[in-house]
Amino acid sequence: MLYHLLEYIAQICPDCPGGNLYKFISFRAGIAMIISLTISLLFGGRIIKFLKALQIGETVRDLGLAGQKEKEGTPTMGGVIIIMAILIPFLLMADLLNMYSLVMILVTTWLGIIGFTDDYIKVFKKDKDGLAGRFKILGQVVLGLIVGVVMFNSDDIRVRMDYQVAEEYEYVEAIQQPENENSNKTDVKAALTNMPFFKNHELDYSIFLKPFVEDPVKRQRWAWIIFIPIVIFIVTAVSNAANLTDGIDGLATGVSSIIGATLGILAYVSSNAITAEYLHIMHLPGAQELVIFSACFLGACIGFFWYNSFPAQIFMGDTGSLTIGGVIAAVAILIRMEWLIPILCGIFVAENLSVMIQVSYFKYTRKKYGEGRRIFKMSPLHHHYQKLGMHESKIVSRFLIIGVLLAVLTLISLKFR
Repeated sequence: MLYHLLEYIAQICPDCPGGNLYKFISFRAGIAMIISLTISLLFGGRIIKFLKALQIGETVRDLGLAGQKEKEGTPTMGGVIIIMAILIPFLLMADLLNMYSLVMILVTTWLGIIGFTDDYIKVFKKDKDGLAGRFKILGQVVLGLIVGVVMFNSDDIRVRMDYQVAEEYEYVEAIQQPENENSNKTDVKAALTNMPFFKNHELDYSIFLKPFVEDPVKRQRWAWIIFIPIVIFIVTAVSNAANLTDGIDGLATGVSSIIGATLGILAYVSSNAITAEYLHIMHLPGAQELVIFSACFLGACIGFFWYNSFPAQIFMGDTGSLTIGGVIAAVAILIRMEWLIPILCGIFVAENLSVMIQVSYFKYTRKKYGEGRRIFKMSPLHHHYQKLGMHESKIVSRFLIIGVLLAVLTLISLKFR
């Protein structure tokens, strides 16, 4: 909204001092992050008081963890703060006619509603199970389907590449002709993504259909059969993994802050023609709005961390955890960096795997030996370290250090081929 107002002012007053600042991504991202931080810090305390007045407190199951019962009654549903701190500055500073912007607004709102519904049932209906798992999964699957369909079909989401390269890939029907005779660049609509650690840094999802479809044009047309299920899986998996990670004070928020900052950098280099060419990654015209979104996301997470760090004054609940996981997945997919998620979101992956391994091993040993055995003292992984006697502040600090290392590895993977 503010972006479009500044754009209009610049048109009617081109000589006004600072009138063109809105065109700079760094300026808009910086202002967006400041607004996001301000909203989360200023309104966070008031929302906590409001939730306490409504007696919206966390019901804690006794898992035998140190300091666990002290958390009883801590306000939950704090994800509302995160969603506000993301959407308000983004609506102000982003180009709302940009397809990337519209997709991220949809993702944030959609998952926020699912998470809020789950928390509402737990808190107000006194049903500890919350929204039935099948409905949560269904909501995530439908969202993944929408994101995948939009990416595959929208004319506003394209990859810019050399015209000769596009011809080599034979994107006959997906090629947009260069604007002038002197240009050797063209925008291509295709199921392409960046592939880390490989010399040929591009992966064309339609290649998986080659044994079944010989014609390259038809393969492009049917690539959605591969592409859309992958998008659905990633959105669902990362959203739920973030939910599992939100088990001790500040962990999910802190890890998400690191991931959000990294995604902002990746979005910037992908949207900039010079850096994209230098790094040999896909140039995505219009993806600069995801830099603004990542700045809002980072500001929201840092601001919430102020209240969520040990001892937590508020918990984000599923309202926040499902949203931040889905947002991370959607941004990674939109900038075509989804194959970096296992590295960048390594903490989420480890937490998720620990649960899967624990449950699978328990069932296997119960069937084989008559009693279930465990690999970890408790899952998810952060509870394992709590059972070992490590204080949750130390667990969070060490997980954040690992998160920074994973973020650095993610960034250097752009040149490591």
